[in-house]
Amino acid sequence: MAHLQVEIVAPSRRVFQGEARGVQAPGRFGSFEVLFNHAPMIAAFDIGAVRVTAPDGEQVFFASSGGFLEVIDNRVTVLADTAEPVSEIDTQRAKAAEERALRRLQATGEDIDRLRAGRALERARNRLRMAMGRIGRTGSG
Repeated sequence: MAHLQVEIVAPSRRVFQGEARGVQAPGRFGSFEVLFNHAPMIAAFDIGAVRVTAPDGEQVFFASSGGFLEVIDNRVTVLADTAEPVSEIDTQRAKAAEERALRRLQATGEDIDRLRAGRALERARNRLRMAMGRIGRTGSG
């Protein structure tokens, strides 16, 4: 079976590089998946889980806060604002980020950027959901 070459890159590091059967991302208008021989494309994706299905069927999940995904000649490049393997999520840090965002949203005053605080809350909750749901590596079947 032929495979995709996948690279997931965040500003601070390369998060993943390897072969895969497919890559699923949380598109702006719904989740989408890229499989072998997918047409060339560039797509934006939002906060959520990026899933890579390895050649053996194992699935690896990454918490991401959005970015762009490019497909060209069976090479998938994910340029993520942030991306971290579920196994590396620090739940205490994510819980603290959630609490900070909630405090900002509950605060009164004109100097609060509610859109930014809302996005921070969404990112923190995504990380917590993924870590607490024990999403990470799963076998096929």
